Amino acid sequence: MASVEPVVSLSDLKQLASDVVARARRAGASDAEAVVAEGDEFSVLVRLGQVETLKESGSRAMGLRVFFGQRTASTSTSDFSAEGIERLVAGAVSLAQITSEDPFAGLPDADQFGITRASATDGNVGHPDANLVHPDANLGLYFDDVYSLPPDQRLDYARRAEAAAMAVDARIQNSDGGSFDAATGHKILANSRGFVGEKRSSYCSVSAMPIAQDATGGMQRDYWYSAARTLRKLESPEAIGKEAARRTLRRLNARRVPTQKAPIVFAAEIARSIMGNIFEAANGDAIYRSASFFAGKLGEQVAGENITVIDDGTMVFPDGVGGFGTTPFDGEGLPSRRTVVVERGVLKNYLLNTYTARKLNMKSTGNASRGLAGNPGIGAGNFYLEPGEVTPEKLIGDVKQGLYVTETMGFGVNLVTGDYSQGASGLWIENGELAYAVEEITIAGNLKDMYRNISAIGNDLVFRGSSASPTIRVEGMTIAGA
Repeated sequence: MASVEPVVSLSDLKQLASDVVARARRAGASDAEAVVAEGDEFSVLVRLGQVETLKESGSRAMGLRVFFGQRTASTSTSDFSAEGIERLVAGAVSLAQITSEDPFAGLPDADQFGITRASATDGNVGHPDANLVHPDANLGLYFDDVYSLPPDQRLDYARRAEAAAMAVDARIQNSDGGSFDAATGHKILANSRGFVGEKRSSYCSVSAMPIAQDATGGMQRDYWYSAARTLRKLESPEAIGKEAARRTLRRLNARRVPTQKAPIVFAAEIARSIMGNIFEAANGDAIYRSASFFAGKLGEQVAGENITVIDDGTMVFPDGVGGFGTTPFDGEGLPSRRTVVVERGVLKNYLLNTYTARKLNMKSTGNASRGLAGNPGIGAGNFYLEPGEVTPEKLIGDVKQGLYVTETMGFGVNLVTGDYSQGASGLWIENGELAYAVEEITIAGNLKDMYRNISAIGNDLVFRGSSASPTIRVEGMTIAGA
């Protein structure tokens, strides 16, 4: 009977990754890179007070990428037995020998590798909950308290969020549920050029999605959520439920508006996707393929002078908690960094991994994103638009007639041309006030114009994920309605 014992102790994943790299080299690979990942996940959805779905799982897997000169291939496995590891290495080696050569393939140069570490003033050292921080999490990425709640209290978080939403108003009698999620991850990257890096992460969230009905029987739904790396930064289930109810109720009695050009105010959570298109347009993969309207635009004005967009993989907040996009190293082992993508409207940098940097005769910006199998892609750190100084209320208050967008639908963004067209819903603005709900409309423009026509930026920058934007106002877009 075949042995199912692991090659090394599963508690020493660093050694396992290094051993697999060494095996690949002994099998003839000129270079090799291994990724080992393990994690735990918990998720519960409660609907009308009853548990609808409950999931808890653990996972462990490994990926291997090998090079034979400029030929490369990758394999992955969740079988950590001696036979499983042997198949992993043999499969990658045999595949690499029959692939085509790529002159840009290969690991980064040895002198490029490194790990970003938080300073004592920016990291976890000395913050009030330092006892909750795992010793290797100097960027504030891992907190033990995420899994400290007993199972019944995790369910209670979801129930409390839903109950708080349904208690707000008699028009809320139904729900798509309340949820609570928790997850931890542990990842090791090792390669044949001497790099071995390790990172741990944690995550928790709570949400509610109530359904409201008006007097005519029309129904609307909306949601709200809080996400954090540590339980102590998670907003209360009651606050989340009440905000979800407020957002749902304001959508009742929605109507269409006439087709017109008008100022559009994008709520922060929607503005985030507008700014996210800058990441996609500055993505090195799209640039070298000439599939972006930013291709060939480095050093040129691509947005208004009030626009500064930053990608920062080193961000640690003053309370010692790292951002959702913070990481000590990227998917190839290069240290994370802060990159100004657009500064006062001028395109300053593309976002690159090693492969795209070589294609463009540039240097990697530390934005490699690595799964278990395949070649590295390009991922963001903490990607955001720098906030302005006006409140969202003032930003809306300056609009005589316009649209406040709270939801967009569809995939109507063409990054080659910049054309933008999305289904939308939100609230109509009359004389600086939110007057009534609007739905069944389309908003359209071109991103090249939209970025130049952002007339106001709010001061409400809040990170609920790895990308964020404050509220923004864009002039002169087309609203297609009745």
